[in-house]
Amino acid sequence: MAFDILPLSHAIGAEITGLDLNAPLNCGTIADIRAAWLDHNVLLFRDQHLTPENHIAFSREFGTLDDHRSRPDEQLPGYPEIFMVTNLPRDDGRPSRTRNTGRQWHTDFSYTKRPAMGSLLHCREIPEKGGDTLFANMTMAWDSLSDGLKTLLSPLEAVHDAANIGNFRTRDQVEVQIIKDNNPPIVQPVMRQHPETGKPALYVTESATTHFVGMTAEESRPILKYLFKQSTRDEFIYRHRWRVGDLIMWDNRCTLHRALMDYSHESDRRHMLRTTILGEASGTLVSVSRRG
Repeated sequence: MAFDILPLSHAIGAEITGLDLNAPLNCGTIADIRAAWLDHNVLLFRDQHLTPENHIAFSREFGTLDDHRSRPDEQLPGYPEIFMVTNLPRDDGRPSRTRNTGRQWHTDFSYTKRPAMGSLLHCREIPEKGGDTLFANMTMAWDSLSDGLKTLLSPLEAVHDAANIGNFRTRDQVEVQIIKDNNPPIVQPVMRQHPETGKPALYVTESATTHFVGMTAEESRPILKYLFKQSTRDEFIYRHRWRVGDLIMWDNRCTLHRALMDYSHESDRRHMLRTTILGEASGTLVSVSRRG
């Protein structure tokens, strides 16, 4: 089944046109989509008014899906493979636990033993203004570093810690403790080689990375601060303005993303449904004391 590929920016992303993801796709089409995904890191499909069943079925073409069992309150009822990123109140009237998700630059689940390979986010409701998402190309970020810094960083590992995530401050503290208990600090490579393309990518995030293994937090801080700034330079970014029916899939192994809080939880509705493709095991647990 033929489709067109329209680049979204110089650095990252492409729109795929000519496909209805509610319809079955043959193996050749799926292979072509995967090839485009590896080339562009982020793919956009417009006007896809997917049922949950078809959202799950399309996502499964690219790998095994997370059932989000550690976050049952955020599962779409009846569909554990779908994680709700929403500011709509819960059934009991309490605020959604995911209303502030993704406010810092991050890659999904880097603080776990099996970081997400990919994510597919479907837009159900979006504010009339605001609610955009930014995506950054971490392969370009790595390539932009000096040879000397690459030599320093290539053998290093860094600690990723769920307790570092900023939006925990706005969450229910019982839930925060559960997330911390389920996700002790873990070590990830600073330079992550993509298992399919072989390309190196920078793998640190302001939301989860705390310090380099073998260095103190104080020693690590100036280097990490530079890397966080360098990796999200304008020329590495695509800014997506959502429309209802958009489906975006991104490769967590070589991208960062960030959801902008440029709308009101009180007057605007933002409701997204996400599937998460499980990745390969890439981290090792590390004994790190936490403050607080």
